[in-house]
Amino acid sequence: MTRHHLLLVALLAAGSLQAQTRIQGFTPANAVRQAEAEKLFDAGISAANQDAWMQFLASRPHHVGSPQAKVNADYMAERFRSWGYEVELARYDVLFPTPKTRVLELLGPTPYRALLEEPTLAEDRTSGQKAEQLPSYNAFSGEGDVTAELVFVNRGIPEDYEMLERMGISVKGRIVIAKYGGSWRGIKPKLAQENGAVGCLIYSDPEDDGYTNGDAYPKGPWRPEQAVQRGSVMDMPVAPGDPGTPGYASLPGARRIPWQQAKTIMKIPVLPISWGDALPLLQSLAGPVVPAAWRGALPITYHAGPSAAKVHLKLDFYWDVKPAYNVIATLKGSAFPDEWVIRGNHHDAWVNGAADPLSGMVALMEEARMVAEISKKGYAPKRTLKYCAWDAEEPALLGSTEWVEDHAEELRQKAVVYINTDGNSRGFISASGSHTLEPMYNEVISAVTDPQYGVSVRERRHARALVEADRNARARLMGNSYQKMSALGAGSDYSGFIQHLGIASVNLGYGGEGSGGEYHSIYDSYDHFTRFKDPGFAYGSLLAKTAGRMSLRIANAEVLPIDFGSFHETVAGYAAEVKAMADNLRQDVEVENRLIRDNIYVMARDLQIEWQLPKPRALVPFLDFSPLDNALASLKTAAQSFRIASAQAPALPAEKRASLNTLLLRIEQHLLTQQGLPRRPWYRHQVYAPGFYTGYGVKTLPGVREAIEQHNWQEALEQIRILAETLRSYTRQVEAAVAILSS
Repeated sequence: MTRHHLLLVALLAAGSLQAQTRIQGFTPANAVRQAEAEKLFDAGISAANQDAWMQFLASRPHHVGSPQAKVNADYMAERFRSWGYEVELARYDVLFPTPKTRVLELLGPTPYRALLEEPTLAEDRTSGQKAEQLPSYNAFSGEGDVTAELVFVNRGIPEDYEMLERMGISVKGRIVIAKYGGSWRGIKPKLAQENGAVGCLIYSDPEDDGYTNGDAYPKGPWRPEQAVQRGSVMDMPVAPGDPGTPGYASLPGARRIPWQQAKTIMKIPVLPISWGDALPLLQSLAGPVVPAAWRGALPITYHAGPSAAKVHLKLDFYWDVKPAYNVIATLKGSAFPDEWVIRGNHHDAWVNGAADPLSGMVALMEEARMVAEISKKGYAPKRTLKYCAWDAEEPALLGSTEWVEDHAEELRQKAVVYINTDGNSRGFISASGSHTLEPMYNEVISAVTDPQYGVSVRERRHARALVEADRNARARLMGNSYQKMSALGAGSDYSGFIQHLGIASVNLGYGGEGSGGEYHSIYDSYDHFTRFKDPGFAYGSLLAKTAGRMSLRIANAEVLPIDFGSFHETVAGYAAEVKAMADNLRQDVEVENRLIRDNIYVMARDLQIEWQLPKPRALVPFLDFSPLDNALASLKTAAQSFRIASAQAPALPAEKRASLNTLLLRIEQHLLTQQGLPRRPWYRHQVYAPGFYTGYGVKTLPGVREAIEQHNWQEALEQIRILAETLRSYTRQVEAAVAILSS
């Protein structure tokens, strides 16, 4: 072949590569360069590094304020420095209560004193570090010494209390016992105290994460008899962060309010227990047999109570302020140093925390190492990358929230996106986040290969959806592998970024094939993780490739990869949901009142089961959704115009691209309101928020949705108006972006 022929083949190959490489926000030429960088990045990812780092970081308990927490922070900081990052150890002094006294006992003719102890296992090398382990407890529980009858409240969520009311059972002046699950754990004592209970116990039923699912640890991965799920019960749906410094950073020496005055600390004592300790308490319950949906897997008949014998619960705490250390590693952008792509994962744990959080933390570290490596080989990111290892996430998102409050104004000006990870294991990709980023997310997961099956992680996720779908849903999914992102509620370090400051955010990870019962127990260890969660760190490496690719694409894009069509479509779907919810609620009330009027309930009552007849309910009015409908129509038009005009956006002159990117960087902030959500102003986002009574679970269009759920019709109308105004403000920014593209 002649030299000219070789040149022609090379040119055709380059042209073919450019035709195949299409990345949102990139010109074809820069998309090819980005693909080269990603190939180099993937090739260097090391599972062995993650294994070695986890062995060290999980070698001792490392809760907030522990000696090992600081050792771990220094260890990570030194590695980031060795890779070429500028590193800051950002310290905040945060309230972190730990147990002084824990007593739980059943009184009466068959007394029982709870063990409240997780046994050492020979198969788990770190389970015996008793002197360094935090006892099993719920952080931000109230103190108390109470003796009272016991009542079983199932999951302890609102509908469970409605059922108890129908059964004629009150929890007032009593201690409740609830199963984990169904909502975030902090909702259970919140509702208990609102209903007059004087104490709350939360136990892990084996139906959920114990022997019903498979062999218990150490034979299998599931929760053994005496294992306990620790965790915070602070009222984080009102506000996360240090309750002693509400709304401002808990820097050393900051003004603090007394813990007794904090609005988000529970007022009643709350204690998590194992199913082994719960069993004698549940056996003591009298009263009616509970509905079938309430029953767990223990070998007993589940009764609602109250108990014949009383239960004694005593809790006292050390209300100490502890240092928390965030590791902030910065790699300055080569072209746009004042535009920040922020990656985060927390490093603190309740005990040794191999799965939660170190599986995500070591993947982040490996990602950061390889970003630095390819930067040295000519592929330096254009925007600044910040890799953050947050401390004190477990108690109340303390480290990230205090950092966000400390740097709020700078973040509003510079933060492009926040990408969060947490625990990780074998299985399928999942992501939640700002829906403007959904098409970009789909591009990323199409470019990453699953290590087990050799297909893209998008294809594998689609395969599972097809298998699990019913016939009608399967017909819709055939030939359409596009993956919708979920909405962000609460539960990890993205809250301060998206829901308080309005910074576009994504939370992602792998899972579904590494399930187990180690969560927040002493058995969340390196031994457990490497046997059952991700042997060989194949999915840790995959997480590094996925999050790293997302970080690098946003860092290098000529125009930020924002899509308003997917956002409009998603929000319009949420609006349809709340309108349908109001209509269905109206119909349900009308039907129930008709049944009451015609004595249908009386005739249907089973006299062997004592339950109270319902009372007529107030009718549900018709709500005026027209302001919201009009706002969504305007947003749809603007989104369509942007999608058409943005096709050539990467090729815009530099000055126009800069103006457009500045607008896109800050556009999510226009989904906030200054006054925030009713009764919880810290949460300002009008599209995504944790539910007031769901905790981790998201409530989309939260102001409107929760007003309808609470039958507060005047507030619902007001929240519809606020939401419509917010969307109109957002639409004006989309129209401004179109004007830049079209001028």
